[in-house]
Amino acid sequence: MSQSGWAVVVPVKRLTAAKSRLRGALPGVPHEELALALAADTLRAVLACPTVAEVLVVTDDARVAAAARAAGARVLPDEPDAGLNAAFRHGAAGVPAGWVGGLTADLPALRPAELAGALLAAQTGRAGVRRFVPDAPGGGTVLLTAPPGIPLDPRFGVGSAAAHAASGALPLTGDWPSLRRDVDTAADLAAAARLGLGPHTAALLAAGCPARSAG
Repeated sequence: MSQSGWAVVVPVKRLTAAKSRLRGALPGVPHEELALALAADTLRAVLACPTVAEVLVVTDDARVAAAARAAGARVLPDEPDAGLNAAFRHGAAGVPAGWVGGLTADLPALRPAELAGALLAAQTGRAGVRRFVPDAPGGGTVLLTAPPGIPLDPRFGVGSAAAHAASGALPLTGDWPSLRRDVDTAADLAAAARLGLGPHTAALLAAGCPARSAG
């Protein structure tokens, strides 16, 4: 990894358990295919981000691991197998030095330039401070960053934006709509579609048009 480049950790659940609130959002499309497409489009954008030197995918799903390796990411088994935050910590521990970001795997509209802008913003301002990007509604977190020598200390989950702020992380509030648009529900998927989806999710959405009218 180059000295100036970022390592980005992206945990992905087993596809059978991932994105349960999206189950049935695209009639006729297997749920596991949708979960895989969301992760694949997220990884595609992260790998295309010019400030990212390495992407580490933490997963125990064989299909996710194969897709991640084919795209150019490094795969770590989810050895803790203890949820999202443990997976983030495990992935961050695999980075020897440098800036680290923890990113959710459900950002199918993500634009590499927006991620680059957020990572650059994280490197400015007060030194030695973790930063985070809230999701579009404001209560969750899509990106958490840590400077060299500072633990990532993830607090993802319900109310994670407040939890990250309480832990000392500072919010980043740039104009990054595709970064902030995570997908948990059919309405979220429709909102992401309006921003412009990556190719994997777009192909599935074309086969499951009812989600376009959701919410």
